[in-house]
Amino acid sequence: MGRRQETAEVKRLLSASRLVTLTGVGGVGKTRLALRVADDARRAFPDGVWLAELAELDNPAMLAQGVTEALEIRDRSSRPAIDVLVDHLRDRETLIVLDNCEHLLEGCARLADRLLRAAPGLRLLATSRQALGTAGEQSLAVPALGLPDAEAPRPSLGALAQCDAVRLFIERAVAIVPGFQLGEDNRDAVEMICRRLDGIPLGIELAVVRLRALSVQQLLDRLDDRFRLLTTGFRTVLPRHRTLRALIDWSYELCTERERLLWARLSVFAGSVDLEAAEAVCSDGGIERAEILDLVTELVDKSVLLREEHRTAVRYRMLDTLRSYGRERLAASGEEAARLRLHRAYYRRLAADARAALFGPAQVQWFTRLKLEHADLRTALEGCLADPAQTSCGLSMAADLLYHWITSYHLGEGRRWLAQGLALCPEPTEVRARALWTDSWLAVIQSDTDAAAALLEESRSIATRLGLDSVLAYTALYSGMVAMYRGATQEAIALYEEAVARHRGTGDPVGLSLALIRLSLARSFIGDSPGAIALGEESLAVCDAYGEGWHRAYTMMALGVDVWRQGDTARAARLERESLTFNRSLDDPLGVGVNLEVLAWIAATDRDYARAARLLGALRTIWHTIGAPLSGYGHLVHYHEECEATVRRALSKPAFNAAARQGARLSYDEALEYALEDELPGGQTAAGERPSPLTPRESEIAELVARGLSNKEIASSLVIAQRTAEGHIEHILSKLGFTSRAQVAVWAAEQHRTTGFEGERTPEGRV
Repeated sequence: MGRRQETAEVKRLLSASRLVTLTGVGGVGKTRLALRVADDARRAFPDGVWLAELAELDNPAMLAQGVTEALEIRDRSSRPAIDVLVDHLRDRETLIVLDNCEHLLEGCARLADRLLRAAPGLRLLATSRQALGTAGEQSLAVPALGLPDAEAPRPSLGALAQCDAVRLFIERAVAIVPGFQLGEDNRDAVEMICRRLDGIPLGIELAVVRLRALSVQQLLDRLDDRFRLLTTGFRTVLPRHRTLRALIDWSYELCTERERLLWARLSVFAGSVDLEAAEAVCSDGGIERAEILDLVTELVDKSVLLREEHRTAVRYRMLDTLRSYGRERLAASGEEAARLRLHRAYYRRLAADARAALFGPAQVQWFTRLKLEHADLRTALEGCLADPAQTSCGLSMAADLLYHWITSYHLGEGRRWLAQGLALCPEPTEVRARALWTDSWLAVIQSDTDAAAALLEESRSIATRLGLDSVLAYTALYSGMVAMYRGATQEAIALYEEAVARHRGTGDPVGLSLALIRLSLARSFIGDSPGAIALGEESLAVCDAYGEGWHRAYTMMALGVDVWRQGDTARAARLERESLTFNRSLDDPLGVGVNLEVLAWIAATDRDYARAARLLGALRTIWHTIGAPLSGYGHLVHYHEECEATVRRALSKPAFNAAARQGARLSYDEALEYALEDELPGGQTAAGERPSPLTPRESEIAELVARGLSNKEIASSLVIAQRTAEGHIEHILSKLGFTSRAQVAVWAAEQHRTTGFEGERTPEGRV
């Protein structure tokens, strides 16, 4: 893998300093080195090693939010993101890799300083083109890949092949030209190419692509010519910057005119991009829409674009160094403003289309897609709200993304976008009225009911003045939620009934289903079981008519509450588990939390007190992470309190505390497995011990190895980088004391036979 000396040095620095920054020219391999060190260091950080990729962020105000998302913190409170981060990290032993800090240097320095002061168990490993410049920082200038000493005797062929730069050249050349070998006939040319490129990994990868059409000697000759021509104008630039710039210039000029155009136009995307987006934003003006696929394929072949496998589609990503270069070319062409307008228009349409499709069979696919598109949705919102002519469009877009904010890690960010848009669009329009009630629901989820009530009052006033029946239906619905939260049950029921009637009148199945769910819960709360059941069944019928899943899951949750209150705990448990299965697939922490609540109440009713205590312990962790207990369902808190009191009375204090601690120690996925299966996950004993030395992610990968999947296939299956999969396999071999994948396969088969071992997913943000 190379970089042994640098890896050891970074580990030494990290053991002595809580902030280490790897510096160097773009493409020198800072990220790769940081990830290798982080992966090696996992055992030293029991609370996890995480990667926060900052290249997609342009606004320093979003830094804390970006790191919160990277750590997969499911906070639904109204607290500032930095406070959420500090609270989460305060007592944890964690390593965070802050990747690509150079464009947000001051903000990263302030963030690092705040986090390190508050969290003594935290270590930060940053990558940047220059040091952050904060107190206590240790920096390491990442050198280029190693080459033979020019003053030493000529190395043997084997020794040359072990030099890091030459080894990378060979690896990439074999991928380009199957059967390529380093031999006496080409060794001097390979070594000279690596020297010409100063051992910069990105430079080597871009150059080796040319072996499709050139021999090694031809490649060297053209590099020599190229550098003589291009480096004369860079006297004030550092040599390695000059080398990489010259090579990227050469790669750019060897592209066809249309490939260059696409390279430049694709630079407007902040994150990964699918073919549809590339066609919409990058076609016309020299590129026909039908040409995009072929041009994208060529740019992948030239290593300008990286191909990423996702469950639903292939996506493409550009390295930050190449994106910055493309953006320079786009600006020089005079096209930048026009392409950014097309980019904003595309993502406005995407948000509107997602809103239109949110109640139907394609719902989950849309939620998944919006998560993948988040970086570009954010860029589009920033662009709209920065343009006085587009602020109303930006506000409408933020409102259209309501369900994205709710079903992802971005609820707090959604409120900030809505607040910014509302401040910029004070006119009493339909867009403002809709944005106000949208923001009110996010506020209710955050238990910020005073703010929600104020937002709803203004929304209702605008809707009354403009005759907006749809808005009045939603203001009645969310006003009912506020009333229910405040204990005004009869007022809430009247508002929910108004919402049901208005949504029936406007023919809005989304609002109707929501109103029926809330009215069912309220009717159940006052003991009207027949009414609650009838309303729940009507909501199910509405959902089934549209092939809808998410609202249906919440309907089953509501029905489960009333069925439990009637004493039919077996049916109630079935309803909650079916609901939980869907909410788990969507990764909806709020829905999951409410499901676990009801399952805990059911366990207490069935006198399975140890199980109830474990679920209550797991819920402490879940609600603390979300930031608001029973977020949006505050009137159910008394059921939680009654359950806990019952279980405490039934168990001795030591027994209750032990079971609750056992539940609290479960990971998020383990808690859901326990709720669904009744048994503790992974073969845990009563003390919560695992028979396997592997983490859940490693266990999953071991199972895939046993099935015969290659590293590439494992990475594709789990939607992780191939290098991450390779790192996991190295750790599996080390932990088990094995030397081959075959031994892992035999071990996994034995585990499966004796313990029912199955791999399970772990958070994808973890390194």
